[in-house]
Amino acid sequence: MPTEPQRVAFRLRVKPELLDEYLHRHNPVWPEMLEEIAASGRHNYSIFHLGGGELIGFYETHDDEAAKAYLAASEIAGRWEADMARFFIGQEGRPDQNAETFDEVFHLERQLRAARATD
Repeated sequence: MPTEPQRVAFRLRVKPELLDEYLHRHNPVWPEMLEEIAASGRHNYSIFHLGGGELIGFYETHDDEAAKAYLAASEIAGRWEADMARFFIGQEGRPDQNAETFDEVFHLERQLRAARATD
């Protein structure tokens, strides 16, 4: 039975004066970068704008450390991250490597499976 994917949520902050350009750069993202994200093992990937330049992202992966390593070694991801670096507030290094992440406190499907298994 395959392992359940890791669910990763992260936060980034975009400089307000660059927000419109940041949003434009994501519609669409470079096709080759989309392929690298998928090849890294990240899927079900979304970024949401909360307002004021604050972003919350989410993706699933079976091995986040392997996904990070893949992207760290990727020439395409390196070019994308270098091109995007100027947009972020308080970000040291590449966002794909060290964005602030959060612990998951609730996942409906996981709890439903657990509850149904005890019935």
